[in-house]
Amino acid sequence: MKYTVHQAKTNLSRLLEEASAGKDVIIARGEEPVAKLIPIGAARRTRIGGKLAGKISAASGAFAPLNDQELKDLGFE
Repeated sequence: MKYTVHQAKTNLSRLLEEASAGKDVIIARGEEPVAKLIPIGAARRTRIGGKLAGKISAASGAFAPLNDQELKDLGFE
């Protein structure tokens, strides 16, 4: 749900309950969203290194330096 800053200040306790329940709580200035309330537990995810090992590959030349023509095509020369 989207709320204005004024609504958020007036109803902060209720918005915290909504966020804790897993609902999207967006705070906006006018029509532009500026913040999102999320429960702290949702913000902390344990990352596991190497989880995608062997599942991702790249062509052998994917990280080779660009030649002069490729640089020129990209506007660097």
